[in-house]
Amino acid sequence: MKTQPLSADLQRQHLEVTRRYFLGMGAAGLAAVQGHSLWAGDAEILADATEDLEYLTYAKEFGTVERGKPLPYTLPLEKRLEIGLERKTWKLEVIGDAKSNSVLSNPLTRAKGNALDFAALMKLAEKHAVRFLKIMSCNNMSKPLGMGLWEGVPLREVLWLTKPTANIRRVFYYGHHNDDPKQRFQSSLPVGRILEDPPGDNPVMLCYKLNGQWLSGRRGGPVRMLVPDAYGFKSVKWLKTVVITNNHQANDTYAGGNNDIDSWMKSMARFVYKPLKEKAGVPIPVTGLAQVGVGGVSKAQVWIQPKNKPWPKDDPYFTKAPWQDATILPPPEKWGGDLPDGKLPADVRFFTEAGRPKEWPLRYTIAHWATLLKDVAPGEYNVYCRTIDLKGNAQPLPRPFGKSGRNAIQKSPITVG
Repeated sequence: MKTQPLSADLQRQHLEVTRRYFLGMGAAGLAAVQGHSLWAGDAEILADATEDLEYLTYAKEFGTVERGKPLPYTLPLEKRLEIGLERKTWKLEVIGDAKSNSVLSNPLTRAKGNALDFAALMKLAEKHAVRFLKIMSCNNMSKPLGMGLWEGVPLREVLWLTKPTANIRRVFYYGHHNDDPKQRFQSSLPVGRILEDPPGDNPVMLCYKLNGQWLSGRRGGPVRMLVPDAYGFKSVKWLKTVVITNNHQANDTYAGGNNDIDSWMKSMARFVYKPLKEKAGVPIPVTGLAQVGVGGVSKAQVWIQPKNKPWPKDDPYFTKAPWQDATILPPPEKWGGDLPDGKLPADVRFFTEAGRPKEWPLRYTIAHWATLLKDVAPGEYNVYCRTIDLKGNAQPLPRPFGKSGRNAIQKSPITVG
């Protein structure tokens, strides 16, 4: 068996939802479940089929990409209070760039005593708080880090408090960096993306909750940036400073690694379960996750190819291969994670009043998929998976370049005999 590493709770949910899918297929699906201990024999995980599925990742089980020596949240409480990494003492400066001619009538600074504190942020939240689902994914990693429900205040609400008037093109921002300029991790956005959301997108926000709980230091708290349509490096942790500038050039730390720092998140499929060996004449269950990028996902597909039949080199993305559609599984009844009783709170964006998504899958989330490979003759094979977006573009197109987010077509071997 080959299993793509996932958080334990996401693995449990995936196993349960795919088990139900196969059982609903009738005889072939039942044979697939009964013939594989992953579904049939793991009493600890799958003792009974219940509806208590978990879609969200527990905060403690998120994959973590972080930097800092020492890591800010590992500092003693007294030090964290001193530097403003606890809600009680956190403050955010929103200032003009001294190296440009941006004009702010009311910069928010510690020196003036009007830097935004956590109480003021919560006051803004009474009127402006937003909640939305987002997958956290790294630009240069091949699998998502975790799926969360994030809550915060749109950054534009705070930006307007500075009364900006002229010469503003971009916003720089960074978090606590141990008073060491070499440790500073920073990112940036065009001011237009902050002030106005593209149709169907969520706002860039100052985030203070994950799955209904206060953001922990490990997850970037007390407040982090959250950019819904971007990879994780845009969502800077331990946020302390926002700089409004007339500089037209980005200053992102990630730009130094030959990364596309303005890339929207891409759609991609990844295997969760596929056996390495299988008997001939039995249906072969294959399951996975789809990361839903800016282009959406209309299909997840798989393709099995004999190893002794090399694919033509003039078709590097396998566009002419005989792909077969997998089934994208429906949204869960319970969302799980750290939410009380696994229930979503009210007013989650792009959900109905009844708490169901208005469409599925939602952009910047994940979806489970599953299928059976049937009538596979004995031999050595590779199995591939991919997504198709809402415009018919097949992964890794339309943006196949790795430094703008990894979404290469995944390949996994299997022996049938």
